[in-house]
Amino acid sequence: MLTFFLVSGGSLWLFAGNGPCLGFRKPKQPYQWLSYQEVADRAEFLGSGLLQHNCKPCTDQFIGVFAQNRPEWIIAELACYTYSMVVVPLYDTLGPGAIRYIISTADISTVVVDKPQKAVLLLEHVERKETPGLKLIIIMEPFEEALKERGQECGVIIKSMQAVEECGQQNHHAPVPPKPSDLSIVCFTSGTTGNPKGAMLTHGNVVADFSGFLKVTEKVIFPRQDDVLISFLPLAHMFERVIQSVVYCHGGRVGFFQGDIRLLSDDMKALCPTIFPVVPRLLNRMYDKIFSQADTRLKRWLLEFAAKRKQAEVRSGIIRNDSIWDELFFNKIQASLGGCVRMIVTGAAPASPTVLGFLRAALGCQVYEGYGQTECTAGCTFTTPGDWTSGHVGAPLPCNHIKLIDVEELNYWTCKGEGEICVRGPNVFKGYLKDPDRTKEALDSDGWLHTGDIGKWLPAGTLKIIDRKKHIFKLAQGEYIAPEKIENIYIRSEPVAQVYVHGNSLKAYLVGIVVPDPEVMPTWAQKRGIEGSYTELCANKELKKAILEDMVRLGKESGLHSFEQVKAIHIHSDMFSVQNGLLTPTLKAKRPELREYFKKQIEELYSISM
Repeated sequence: MLTFFLVSGGSLWLFAGNGPCLGFRKPKQPYQWLSYQEVADRAEFLGSGLLQHNCKPCTDQFIGVFAQNRPEWIIAELACYTYSMVVVPLYDTLGPGAIRYIISTADISTVVVDKPQKAVLLLEHVERKETPGLKLIIIMEPFEEALKERGQECGVIIKSMQAVEECGQQNHHAPVPPKPSDLSIVCFTSGTTGNPKGAMLTHGNVVADFSGFLKVTEKVIFPRQDDVLISFLPLAHMFERVIQSVVYCHGGRVGFFQGDIRLLSDDMKALCPTIFPVVPRLLNRMYDKIFSQADTRLKRWLLEFAAKRKQAEVRSGIIRNDSIWDELFFNKIQASLGGCVRMIVTGAAPASPTVLGFLRAALGCQVYEGYGQTECTAGCTFTTPGDWTSGHVGAPLPCNHIKLIDVEELNYWTCKGEGEICVRGPNVFKGYLKDPDRTKEALDSDGWLHTGDIGKWLPAGTLKIIDRKKHIFKLAQGEYIAPEKIENIYIRSEPVAQVYVHGNSLKAYLVGIVVPDPEVMPTWAQKRGIEGSYTELCANKELKKAILEDMVRLGKESGLHSFEQVKAIHIHSDMFSVQNGLLTPTLKAKRPELREYFKKQIEELYSISM
């Protein structure tokens, strides 16, 4: 018999008897599974254990979860919701300062971590008297007794997750389920400037958002317990957790990667997932890798020919992986993802129409694109099943309304179907924790969330993201510039992996920092008669000129004004990344950090171009 109960932000968790629910694996081993029953029991035990350690079963009790994706993350989250407590995700790339800020701002007294090293990091904050309210650290993995003693010295109890679960099992408390209007999670978004903002989401917000996904896909994703999702995108962000909630509702399984992105392909071959949530950057890497292996003109021509034949089928509504073209060209690509993927969902950043179109054909599966932000839980638009056109982010989800408003300074007018995207509905957040000023900036008096993104309605009723309002600046002649719009055009240049466009109100033109794609650029350069290693090519002036010309060509084709085109570029050989502090955890450019990091190069570009 099927039973439902509250979990994962208030979603309905389909409890499918003793069926598999959460999976994990050790190196070179098959996946091991926890059943729905085991997950439910462990969540109640852990939640009861938290209550035995002075946590309160109410929405004033905030519990930090500081861990990579793994079954214990979900168990800790479910434990909180079972007893009306609020989850506050923490993650490495926030940095020590931001983690300290979040623990203090949210008055977090208990944090669940995966590794002892993270417990040490938290203890250091306590020892420096930066987070005096932190009293309990629960560790998922084994740790040494010395760590427990160090905690005692500064007034912090350190316990294993197993010990807390055993305590709860011996002192069981009846669940205290939350109401839809109760706070579920506070997601601190790292942002590109200032302290992180804590978006407050209720259980009702999360139910509304993933119910929208369920409704849109009800004719294409049927309740089936053989569906399995590969989980590697951070659980600290709502996109991954909303997609997982959809899988739980269908009684499916979620298998977690080992924690090393370099082993993701191996994990996928072991798991054979049917649902694959991704970000566009990963799709771009897949696309580039496929074409880099077509290392002769004939191989590339054949690959493009096969893709065009399958793309013609996609346009006719036929998506399959058993054609002659699959057998000759694409089966190996499909096998690298486990061979069973039937649905890819992408979000968090704009996806290239060229890449989406190719992968829909090459992978022989449905590829959906969503758009949204944490402040509307995760998504507010989604690809309509059967609409396999590219260059837009789909239609509004049934859980929200979307309107566009004029942006006078950028010359976007709603009478032309363009403007800032505003969202209203039950999936829109309640504001930022203890931050009324920034809440007022995001939410107007009528409940509309102002996203800061510029959209355009297309004839079919779908939405296209065309610009970003937030990072605009003026050039010396008074022209407004939206650098992200320009970067989204330049990134389509074949040899370009990343680009940062910079402008100065004291200068009359733009300059750029370009990171070439190490897999694509050597072949691209060779076609132009330029040889050398990747490092040598990055220093080659002739190649730099060729890349700039290709970027400007794309700019002209896309209708950029001359003042929107970069006049000079610097070639940088290392990728912008979360690790080096130049990207946010959702892979958005941290513009102030990029400006400071490349200060010397930018000054040189302006001096050379004068």
